[in-house]
Amino acid sequence: MDPDPRSPVVVLAGGTGGAKLARGMLDVAGDDLVVIANTGDDIELYGAYVAPDPDLCTFWLADRIDPRGWGLDGDTFGVMDGLRELGVEVWFNLGDRDLAYGVRRAELLAGGARLTEALAELTGALGLRARVLPMADTPVRTSVRSGGRWVPFQEFMVRERAALPIDDVRYDGVEQAAVPPEALEAIAAARAIVVGPSNPIISIRPVLAVPGMMEALRAAPAPVVAVSPFVGGAVVKGPTEPFLAWAGVAPDAGGVARYYGEVLDGVVADERAEDLDVPLLQTDTLMSDAAARTRVAGEVLRFAQALGRR
Repeated sequence: MDPDPRSPVVVLAGGTGGAKLARGMLDVAGDDLVVIANTGDDIELYGAYVAPDPDLCTFWLADRIDPRGWGLDGDTFGVMDGLRELGVEVWFNLGDRDLAYGVRRAELLAGGARLTEALAELTGALGLRARVLPMADTPVRTSVRSGGRWVPFQEFMVRERAALPIDDVRYDGVEQAAVPPEALEAIAAARAIVVGPSNPIISIRPVLAVPGMMEALRAAPAPVVAVSPFVGGAVVKGPTEPFLAWAGVAPDAGGVARYYGEVLDGVVADERAEDLDVPLLQTDTLMSDAAARTRVAGEVLRFAQALGRR
């Protein structure tokens, strides 16, 4: 039976690679797209609840991403400049409208809204009909152990520029978390589920670690396909390789596929991968512009929908 074209396409995403693929998927799947975003990077500061990965996906989907690769296009930084004048150490830079987005989200959460509901209001304000859902409504925070101390993820990435050695990684709060019902419903109804080309350890593993997520993916009628984060044998952006090295995962498409394990029905990569237990689509996965993002997304979706579940 052919999948219902009105069923959602679900993308698990975190970071730039996942957000770019989601933007391409919007062109081929339309408003039926559902992005389940990593919230392990979230942080509360400046009176705001900052959700870097959900917001990155949202700004890409709304065509509001700044050319620098994060934040809102054309944003100003008056509040950060003002804080510096007051002697505040500003190690995490937020644009004024980006900050407003986080302040409003903090207000909604303080008023009793779930994170799912807060994201829905804010994405709706940008005119999105495709949905961006959190992996959990309760806090999950990624930390990196380095040199005998645990470093919150944003401090590791931004303040320390990801230059510290990686001794361990943990996802605080994940055992108490649960997959939001909206995400479970999307997975159960999906015609395809795509794991974006995001950092497997810090962008995708927190999503998969939420209790109920792996079970939902295994039970889903739709095939689950992962897109490798490696292009031309290297990562386009970010500290994927040192995190994979810490986890003992080979830095290639095959290593990533084996890391995700039995949940996968297929892999998409620009390189050959040996000893795979699932089908491979080998194609150019570099998403350098809008046309490339749409092409990659289209190929991934057609490949996924042609597969059956293992």
